[in-house]
Amino acid sequence: METSFLPTARPLPAFQTLAAAPRCPRPLRRSTIRAAITRGRKEDTVAAVREQLEGCYLLAGIRYEGLTVKQFQGIRDALPESCHLLVAKNTLVGKAIEGTPWEALKPCMKGMNAWLFVHTEEVPAALKPYRAFQKEERVEETNDFIGAVFEGKYYEPGDFKSLETMPSRAEVYSKLLGALNGPATSLVTTLQAPARDVVAVLSAYVRKLEEEAGAA
Repeated sequence: METSFLPTARPLPAFQTLAAAPRCPRPLRRSTIRAAITRGRKEDTVAAVREQLEGCYLLAGIRYEGLTVKQFQGIRDALPESCHLLVAKNTLVGKAIEGTPWEALKPCMKGMNAWLFVHTEEVPAALKPYRAFQKEERVEETNDFIGAVFEGKYYEPGDFKSLETMPSRAEVYSKLLGALNGPATSLVTTLQAPARDVVAVLSAYVRKLEEEAGAA
């Protein structure tokens, strides 16, 4: 009997573990990038408004809709150095003034507005350039002041005359000194003026005395 030899089976190759391909980080979506930029810009705007509120005497809103960039720049150039004009969304301005005396301006948070920050006691001089612009461009009806806050009090557009006719510091000094140096009736007349004017006069006089005492 012949013996047949079967071929020996080849050993199976050892199992090899393939290394996993390195994962590439997912690129940020454009919407995510835009959201981050937008959030950063909003925070910058709120910070800018809060910075302008420091040392601010009056904050007024102006209807900005319809004005060109050239017109807006012309207004800025005409304003005193003690004033700053800023265009910002109502929601951001509202967030910046929240919890402050300027919060009384919230009724004006409608439409497209610019915001005038006045860092001087000479309020009439600060408002005068925009009044001149309104008259020159004939936009008294479409681009008027929408409201203001001064010393914690809210002024509607119809109340601006009292702000625009406030006496200047020089006029206050002259009025008080004239009353003190003149007959008693002049002093009585001064004291019978509206409380707001009397306080302004007396405050100015006190500051003058303090300055003179400090210089002595």
